[in-house]
Amino acid sequence: MHVNGVEDVGEQLVGVFQNPGLLLGIPLALAGAVFMSLGAQYQHRGVEKVERLSGNASTSGLSFDQLKRLLTRPSWIAGTLMLGLAIVCQLAALVQAPLIVVQPLGAIALVITTLLNARISGHAPTRQSITAIICCVGGIFLFVFFAALFATEQDITERELFVILVILLVVIIVLGACWLILRHRMRALFYVIGAGILYGFVATLAKAVIKRIEAGQFEWITAVCVIALIAAAAVGAYFVQTAYSSGPPDLVIAGLTVVDPLIAVLIGMVILGEAAAAPPWVLVIFGVAGAVAVWGVIGLARYHPQVLSDSQDLGIPRGSGGGTTNPGAEEAPGSEGPYRA
Repeated sequence: MHVNGVEDVGEQLVGVFQNPGLLLGIPLALAGAVFMSLGAQYQHRGVEKVERLSGNASTSGLSFDQLKRLLTRPSWIAGTLMLGLAIVCQLAALVQAPLIVVQPLGAIALVITTLLNARISGHAPTRQSITAIICCVGGIFLFVFFAALFATEQDITERELFVILVILLVVIIVLGACWLILRHRMRALFYVIGAGILYGFVATLAKAVIKRIEAGQFEWITAVCVIALIAAAAVGAYFVQTAYSSGPPDLVIAGLTVVDPLIAVLIGMVILGEAAAAPPWVLVIFGVAGAVAVWGVIGLARYHPQVLSDSQDLGIPRGSGGGTTNPGAEEAPGSEGPYRA
């Protein structure tokens, strides 16, 4: 029996690499990451412009008037269109490959966004921030490598969907309560983590809805999944826009490209059973890779050069010797003064 088990795993490994869906899903996910990074940069520019013109900081949440002003900003509209393309690529990738393989690949958006923001803002990445980025991307790609070896597609049952929906409801209630009670003290990291958690559920529900539609199973629970998906995406989008107003875009992307896939991967592994073929030592690697990626996000929040320059109060200790320059400076992507290193 043991020999047959080894042979079965070996056949599965070969089958994963020979699966044309997997080979197509990976580049689609990478294309989505490129559009995500470009869209984040343009949306951040639009939010900063609206905030500056309205003369009202939005760390406690964007006002309704500011949300209306965003609809008139060409940069924000362009960014939204690019994020729409990112979603299309991501959904196409989810159709072709398992969730735990596709979702983490969005980490490449962090590298692109960091380079773009460094050029626009004039803040060259520091050694500490580069180390943090390497940890983010390295941890995610280590995870994806082993996920590609052992990930398997599983049929999603109604019981599994019900469990996901209940957990999502609890998450929305907790995040909503924190926002109502503590929003005047919340900063970018809260909004980034909240959006990342919600987007992890969005990706999972999108995968479930696509699979059930393909199987001709559009019952009441599928309709509830669609409603929950839209609600989670809307709340997550609001959190992202507020995070742009209180933190640099590559910090926002860093959180989303780590928290989002971690949540989606946990759901895929624990509830959907996509890692059922993975031996215990691979699960240990998954845990280590995830911890390294999370450590990278925390490091980027501490040592990001723009965060240090603007002295934003993220509730996280600053890097050594940083965080004291020009605390009252007004920042605007594409402008000179406050962005100069």
